[in-house]
Amino acid sequence: MSRPSWTPEWKALEDLAQQQGALHLKDLCLDRQRFDRFSWRSGALFLDLSKQRLTQETLPALFKLAQAQKLEQAIQALLSGAPINTSEQRPALHTALRLPPDAELWVEGENINLAIQASLEKMAQLVERLHQGQWRGVTGYPITDVVNLGVGGSDLGPLMVTHALAEWRPEDIAPLHLHFASTMDGSQLAERLKLLNPETTLFIISSKSFSTIDTLTNAATAKHWLVQHLGQEALVLKQHFIGVSAKEEKMSAWGIDPQHQLTFWDWVGGRYSLWSCIGLPIALQIGMAGFRALLAGAHQMDQHLAHAPLESNLPVLLALAGIWNINFLGMSAQAILPYDGRLKYLPAYLSQLEMESNGKSTTQEGELVDYATCPILWGELGPNAQHAFYQLLHQGTEAVQCDFIAPIRRYEQMRDPQARHYFQGQHRLALANCLAQSRLLMLGDAAVPDQHTQRDAHLFYRGNQPSSTLLLDELSPSSLGQLLALYEHKVFVQASIWGINPFDQWGVELGKKIALSTEQALLGQTQMEFDPSTEGLLALCLSSDQPQGTH
Repeated sequence: MSRPSWTPEWKALEDLAQQQGALHLKDLCLDRQRFDRFSWRSGALFLDLSKQRLTQETLPALFKLAQAQKLEQAIQALLSGAPINTSEQRPALHTALRLPPDAELWVEGENINLAIQASLEKMAQLVERLHQGQWRGVTGYPITDVVNLGVGGSDLGPLMVTHALAEWRPEDIAPLHLHFASTMDGSQLAERLKLLNPETTLFIISSKSFSTIDTLTNAATAKHWLVQHLGQEALVLKQHFIGVSAKEEKMSAWGIDPQHQLTFWDWVGGRYSLWSCIGLPIALQIGMAGFRALLAGAHQMDQHLAHAPLESNLPVLLALAGIWNINFLGMSAQAILPYDGRLKYLPAYLSQLEMESNGKSTTQEGELVDYATCPILWGELGPNAQHAFYQLLHQGTEAVQCDFIAPIRRYEQMRDPQARHYFQGQHRLALANCLAQSRLLMLGDAAVPDQHTQRDAHLFYRGNQPSSTLLLDELSPSSLGQLLALYEHKVFVQASIWGINPFDQWGVELGKKIALSTEQALLGQTQMEFDPSTEGLLALCLSSDQPQGTH
């Protein structure tokens, strides 16, 4: 496949962007039918692109580019288990992890859903033991606290979902508190160990390769802490650790009981792994029924991707709006702005999903790209971000595309009517801010007619900042599953059009290798030569004369 920038469809879009460069969103929104033309629903999600700088000519031209890049064939290859991860010669089958129990997916002569359902069943058994208070530590007390040790996709996904769905915790289970530690410097783990009782604490070691130094270092520290307090190393390993990995032999070598090992497969990318047994903390938070509802929501979006026409396909539409902004309007930044405190960790999760997937500069064929790929993503809870970086969005010099995300309904199940009244008022205020901020980014001063009087320049709002709005009927396991799968497929659609591989991450590997040799230098165990800057910093770190901090 040639680079998309060499196609006539790409050139047509460049010409269109040049012709429409002077268009302002405040003029486009004069069309009273615009909202109907540029908004779509699937399941519990509603996508509004009417605040994007799209016209009735833009989307058809983008669809032609998608067809020229054989997008529909790429989608079929993804969902059928073809080896689309070309640099590692394997499929990317995270969508198979959310298949219904009775579905079949045959890959190289094997119905892989049988193994997937068996893994889920083993996870369900461990979850049931913990929820019923039947899992006990070496001193006989039931487990009350579970610490997930992981990094990257083994941390961000479970952390984000457990926080988002904390309200969905079943009422009939034993009290169980979840904690997360990912930093290799040990700061998170050190703080948590101060508060935990070793007799009632269980650790989950989550690592696909079971060789990630960040995670194994935390695991070694956790093991030392337990043995120091409880002794009986063999029993500590058996009763206080669960392993989740694609490498059974490494878990066994570390000392984890085979009955307490959960396994998944090499074809599950780390940032796509929350749907597998890496999602154990999610199941511990919301129960297996809730976890299966999360899977079912994602599967609904998989089916939508597979069967909806491009013209009403939410992941395709969201992806094409991004390509228009990135490649033809020159925007290199994107902000993720959820207006619900439960989605606190969503911006960080999506930053990894998009930038680790599509932060590439070579095509599948190994050619250097001559066009932009993934934008820089960042974000924050919208109400907090309004007091942090919205100044830049409204009056700065950078063009930024924004995604506003919010549930329509909240607090309807709250039993106390007075409390419900106050909390629903707070939700209404957040929703009003979500809609108002996206409107102001679109219209600028035109959002407030009396702003058009003579005024100082520092009061000027230029507007014309494009945004997408994603509304959920309510935040639930099912709707969150749909939302996350929507973004996964958006990333895949963009990668398919750019001709890049979204399923490898070689860019993070070399830095890890260099860090190992650098650690040897800090231990004084290498004669390796470094660059002058690194040598100077190493000398400073090793110097016995460096200032000592006060305590």
